[in-house]
Amino acid sequence: MAGGRRRSRRRAGGQGLLPALLLCCCCCCRAAPERLRYAIPEELSRGSLVGPLARDVGLSPAELPARQLRISSEKHYFTVSGENGNLYVSERLDREELCGESASCSVSFEVVVQNPLNVFHVEVAIQDVNDNAPRFLRDSIHLEINELTSPGARFSLGIAEDPDVGPNSLQGYELEANGYFAVEVRESQDGSKFAELVLRRALDREREPSLRLVLTALDGGEPPRSGTAQLCINVTDANDNAPVFAQERYRVSLREDTPPGSVVLHVSASDSDEGSNARVTYGFAEMPAKVLQKFAVAAENGTVTLREALDFEDTRGYTLLVEARDGGGLVAHCKAELEVLDVNDNAPEVTLTSVSSPVPEDAASGTVVALLKVRDRDSGENGQVLCELSGEAPLSIVASSGGSYKVVTAGALDREQAAEYRVTVVARDRGSPALSSRAALVLEVSDVNDNAPVFEEAAYSAYVAENNAAGALRDVSKQRLVAVVKDHGQPALSATATLHVVLAESLQEALPELSDKAVESELTSDLNLVLVVALALVSLLFVFTVMLVVFFKCRRARSPPIFLTSDKELYSSLGPKGPYNYCGSTLPLPYSYERGIGRPGPARSRDEAQRD
Repeated sequence: MAGGRRRSRRRAGGQGLLPALLLCCCCCCRAAPERLRYAIPEELSRGSLVGPLARDVGLSPAELPARQLRISSEKHYFTVSGENGNLYVSERLDREELCGESASCSVSFEVVVQNPLNVFHVEVAIQDVNDNAPRFLRDSIHLEINELTSPGARFSLGIAEDPDVGPNSLQGYELEANGYFAVEVRESQDGSKFAELVLRRALDREREPSLRLVLTALDGGEPPRSGTAQLCINVTDANDNAPVFAQERYRVSLREDTPPGSVVLHVSASDSDEGSNARVTYGFAEMPAKVLQKFAVAAENGTVTLREALDFEDTRGYTLLVEARDGGGLVAHCKAELEVLDVNDNAPEVTLTSVSSPVPEDAASGTVVALLKVRDRDSGENGQVLCELSGEAPLSIVASSGGSYKVVTAGALDREQAAEYRVTVVARDRGSPALSSRAALVLEVSDVNDNAPVFEEAAYSAYVAENNAAGALRDVSKQRLVAVVKDHGQPALSATATLHVVLAESLQEALPELSDKAVESELTSDLNLVLVVALALVSLLFVFTVMLVVFFKCRRARSPPIFLTSDKELYSSLGPKGPYNYCGSTLPLPYSYERGIGRPGPARSRDEAQRD
């Protein structure tokens, strides 16, 4: 019945919040590269806008089809529109169901884009709304108080539950007006608020043997919500002494792997009365149901035992309210605070969120080829995880934020050497002993046209016997064939090979021919080098000779002609090309003389020259 009322109140609260939710807007801020944060109130209807995700990761609507924006998450609380890239709510979010009593609540997930591959970490904070009213664990609370109880005595009334947090959580208690009791709000170390009944005036059983009062629990919402319980007080005859605990507060630490059935602690109380008034029995006061499911107390001796296994990741501590009641109805209370100690009982969880395979062999170093997420539910060093790659591959793993990692290329890839790489992602925590988990990663390498065809040999030799059948064409005894092969890449690459065919009567006759080909090829190569060098030297010498001839011609052309005349003959330094307008000799003019000039001798007289 209480659960039904709670559900009805939640539905009513949701309907009342609908107009306010329509006015709420989502806020978004980029705290760091590759991390986005949004905030929305809980209980939003399906299809409500969270934020412009595509715009915040730097994508325009035109890029959405090619970049393939998508959410990588185990639970799909949100969805991304393929048209505009906005982030929307895909199912109702209840902060209390997601995060329980935690003061802050958020949902984290990764957003992956392709071409090129990248990941963004998104955190959506779920803000609390006052959709839950405080609720007592029992509808009625029964107390028996002796009429001799002194004013100022206190009685624990337990606590009311309110799943909301912050100002919307439980804030206080109120008691119906009366002449004997008042209620005070006390706060425990864990922040929970419980009610204590305080006796203000002495009781008189003869005048008023019982009281019926209404106890109200209030939260701090706007408007506030409340829950009530009926307080039934019976005034009993005198029981002079109430039980007294040996300690008012007990503190115990338990490892989370403590087996059920183990003894947690012993509490003890004594009573100075006699008879039935001195007989003490133990039990738990009003506490949440999840605490009562975990622990049990023996009524006879106060031994507290563990009923169910503990989980540090679920709850890190408990507060037990133990009461001791004597035969006369007087009750005493003590607190037992239990701290749960973490042990390394959770191995890291490795999840491959995206793998870009195959990857082209010409991919640049640092190209992201895979995204993975690692989570360890332990805390402290037990939850700190170190990731590494096991296997021979030009790959490395790079840590990102939020427990995510990127696998990137760490060197050049060559499909001709390795068409695929198989590595293992090893995640190991820092606990003692350390726990680890593994995940296999297979990366295929796609081919690019980076190799031309290659013949096994540069030259091939074959032997063909003469007198072949019809259809064979041989013009000479020696043939040379050149084979060309090319691939279909872009651009196409090719290679050639030469085939020498020798027609011979026997193998002994063909061998010299084939060996001559190799020697001739080497000699031809050396001869070509010599010819090139000789041609260069001859050309240089020719140019130098031409320059000398031109130089001397120009020098002689600048010397003036000299003429020597006499009354009988004329000599000119111009030689046979000089003019023949003068004649002083007996020889006809058409004749000319050429004479060699030797070493210079002694000068001769003009007479001697004429005699000659």
